[in-house]
Amino acid sequence: MDLKEKLLSSFMAFEERVDVTHSLHDIRTEAIKNFEAKGFPTKKEEAWKYTSLNAVLKHDFTVFPKSEAALNYADVKKYFLHQIDTYKLVFIDGAFSSFLSSTTHDGIDVCLMSSALTKPKYKEVIDTYFNKIASKDETLTSLNTAFASEGAFINIPKGKVADKPIEIMYLSTGSEAALMVQPRNLVIVGENAQVQIIERHQSLNGNPVLTNSVTEIFAQEYANVDYYKIQNDEQSANLVDNTYIAQKRNSNASVHTFSFGGNITRNNLNFYHQGERIESTLKGITIIGDKQHVDHYTLVHHAEPNCESHQNYKGIFDGNATGVFNGKIYVEREAQKTDAFQQNNNILISEKATINAKPQLEIFADDVKCSHGCTIGQLDDDALFYLRSRGIPVKEAKALLMYAFSNEAIDSIRIPELKQRITKLIATKLGVSMGFDL
Repeated sequence: MDLKEKLLSSFMAFEERVDVTHSLHDIRTEAIKNFEAKGFPTKKEEAWKYTSLNAVLKHDFTVFPKSEAALNYADVKKYFLHQIDTYKLVFIDGAFSSFLSSTTHDGIDVCLMSSALTKPKYKEVIDTYFNKIASKDETLTSLNTAFASEGAFINIPKGKVADKPIEIMYLSTGSEAALMVQPRNLVIVGENAQVQIIERHQSLNGNPVLTNSVTEIFAQEYANVDYYKIQNDEQSANLVDNTYIAQKRNSNASVHTFSFGGNITRNNLNFYHQGERIESTLKGITIIGDKQHVDHYTLVHHAEPNCESHQNYKGIFDGNATGVFNGKIYVEREAQKTDAFQQNNNILISEKATINAKPQLEIFADDVKCSHGCTIGQLDDDALFYLRSRGIPVKEAKALLMYAFSNEAIDSIRIPELKQRITKLIATKLGVSMGFDL
């Protein structure tokens, strides 16, 4: 039985296991029918032209863990920002860990998706927001919707500012030979509210894991959302991350994606503008080697006037690594005075490394300021010679140049402790020790 057949045959048993309302049953049923009709994406689809899941899907994945694994904080402490206090939502093999988590209902909701889906007090919120912007055309999003039961539920009411960052951690223990998990996150940031969120998926050993994640984020008027994704997993880990963000007028949302590890990583990041004077920021750094593969697929849909979007993705590829950047800016006829910028810059360290870049603009308004660009090259020999002539060893000189190349995305991190963590991760990936004063 292949993975698609296993998932389809498991759907009825899954629905019997979870407590769902009639409306959620209808949503799930529609989603599983969509997945059944389309199946897993293939390279025949334009959006997946450069990314194949065939090798991953050959594993005999367990779609429901047989038992709940336990971990001590000491085992996973290094993955958290332990220098500062944070709210923590920790999931082990797809199940919530109350022992490792720190949640709250004191003014803001930082809790479980399962609670939001089943408790009457959240019914209106779920009916209003759940599965409202997640794509019905993306088959893996439909698959996640069909099996959505657990993940993070974050609700920041009107005028509230989250008093500390929120960490969402998905841990895979490897207790199953191969495991598939499908976390679902829902983030609602009310009018004039603010939140900072850090998300990470982490395998703890070398067993294969496939994570199919969906996150829906709603930023109301004047809301401020600051979201960070850390992707530095084992070489046996595969991640498909689908993120959908709807912004109301005068809101500001930024997503930083740091892709340093894993086997195959696919990031689908979609912004939808639903008002004027909106700002959207998409920044990413990819540093990979060996046979790793990272695919960034972005969309910013400008539907209202006087809005801005800024995309800047940097990639450094070594070994036989493959990178993909497919970014689209779509400007509706009504979206006059749009200011949209998109840039993708890449460095190929190895002759066997590959980057496939496809920046796109689709503009139907006539009074806009839109630009896009892409560069692919190698390290600047003149700059390298200059550093060498000042007594800097070649390895450190190359690392300094690559750090400077990626610095723009690092510089805009608003959490100092996270900025320090990302700098250290970059230094590790580049194989040097850097003493930057942060």
